[in-house]
Amino acid sequence: MRSTTINNLLPGLQVVRNYRSEWFSSDLLAGLSVAAVALPIGIAYAQLAGFPPVVGIYSCVLPPVAYALFGSSRQLIVNPDAAACAIVASTVAPLAAGDPGRYLDLAIALTLMTGVLCIAGGLAGFGAIANFLSRPILTGYLNGIALSIIVGQLGKLFGFDVPSAGFFRTIAAVALRINETHFATAAVGISFVIVLVLIRRYFRRIPGPLIAAIGGIAIVYFWNLSAAGVATVGEVPPGFRAPQIPSVHFDELSPLLLGSAGIVLVSFCSMMTTARGFAAKNGYSIDANRDMAALGVCDLASGFTHGFVVSGADSRTAVADSSGGKSQVTGLIAAAAMAAVLMFFTAPLAFLPIAALAAILVSSAFGLFDFESLRRYYRLSKQEFRHSIIAMLGVMTIGVLPGVLVAVTLAILNLLRNGSHPHDALLTQVEGAEGVYDSEEHGGGPAIDGLIIYRFDASLLFFNSDHFKERVRTVVTNAETKPSWFLLDAEAMAGLDVTGSDALESLHDDMADRGIVFAIARAKGRFRSMLELCGLAEKIGSEYLFPTVHAGALAFHASSAADRAQVANSS
Repeated sequence: MRSTTINNLLPGLQVVRNYRSEWFSSDLLAGLSVAAVALPIGIAYAQLAGFPPVVGIYSCVLPPVAYALFGSSRQLIVNPDAAACAIVASTVAPLAAGDPGRYLDLAIALTLMTGVLCIAGGLAGFGAIANFLSRPILTGYLNGIALSIIVGQLGKLFGFDVPSAGFFRTIAAVALRINETHFATAAVGISFVIVLVLIRRYFRRIPGPLIAAIGGIAIVYFWNLSAAGVATVGEVPPGFRAPQIPSVHFDELSPLLLGSAGIVLVSFCSMMTTARGFAAKNGYSIDANRDMAALGVCDLASGFTHGFVVSGADSRTAVADSSGGKSQVTGLIAAAAMAAVLMFFTAPLAFLPIAALAAILVSSAFGLFDFESLRRYYRLSKQEFRHSIIAMLGVMTIGVLPGVLVAVTLAILNLLRNGSHPHDALLTQVEGAEGVYDSEEHGGGPAIDGLIIYRFDASLLFFNSDHFKERVRTVVTNAETKPSWFLLDAEAMAGLDVTGSDALESLHDDMADRGIVFAIARAKGRFRSMLELCGLAEKIGSEYLFPTVHAGALAFHASSAADRAQVANSS
């Protein structure tokens, strides 16, 4: 029993117990490959989030270890992520007011708060929020992040400072200062952008970020470009720092909580997209609730070691998978390799040019921008294409964190719109087939004279009950001949609330006044329970509640035959 509990809490231990020795060579190669890519990207993302370079390395060491123990994906690598970094910067920078020490303190607090929210959400079963942001909305949000990153790095690529002021204002500031370009810096930055783009396109197995980092260090060191004014990372302190508990003022809690909620939503949705994709490719499934809690543990591990928020890193996960990684041991080896660099090999990092880091970020942003999906959304659904564009423009115009609110608002509006106007159908007979079918899908087969069979393909709830009543009344009014029966097929109506039951009762009473029998077929589950609880089942009458549509149609025919016989006898 105790062993089962431990395995449920730490599924990674099961991998260790069942680990096959022949996997190790593959995991070792994959882990070193991940470290080669993750180390320079981590340093670059630290710059993006507003931290010293070493903070990016801190964020790459313990989080993969935590996920290997607590997560359910065999390939997923948890590291700094572009979207999370952008939200960190937009949340913390206004509060820190230019104080680097305060910036780090608030960032640690934000990371720990994000971790607590993720753990609480996972334990409460909120892993379903991974399905909350639709793929087009998430794509639009990430596309906006990608474009914002590219524009935000232009100043570093050309060798002058440009304050972060939104996408379009930053472009205007760069255009006004382009004559201040530092040519040696621009030559380094643009050259590495070209190299990284070519590697990404034609030589995917080569670790481009590592090539940029090593190449940049070599160029600065041997050509003494620092003396020529090319900015570098500077000294990177070796080793880990002792954990610290950050101090937060009461008036800072609200913006930090809002930022952490935005990070949870975006980073977890993005992480689940990556984890599920690689799980499907390798033939296993993901536990969303467990992974939400695991992400929280990763954030706590990062925060307590002076790192910042992390997420599922798609580029590093792709490296792990393409390099043949078999298990979570890949992440452990990658973490060990990065810890070794932090302990013993930080001296060369002092020569790493800022322009090379900017090139790494620009190249990563090119990979983050998903143009092909936009084309697909445009072809398949103009509405979802518009949602994607609006989410993208929200990030670019009003900022990263408000862009989260735009994305969430779009998701809610889309959900309400689809839920409030679900598909419905009139059911008719089809020649040569048994049963009844959607009249639109089968060319409007012959209706059953005097009987309307109507299907509503959603639960009947407060936000769609008025639409339901309107549709039913329209169907009855537009019938070619006055119906004597209205049969509701409730098979797709899984739920029913008080407002929905009131709508059903109103329709029942209206039809009774017009001499139309109101009947229901295939009521089940919560829908049937609510009918009985509110007394509507008794009011309709058990003789008009049918187990199948066929049974309802037979009852209608029997009733019609009895009525005709009665009319014949009376005449």
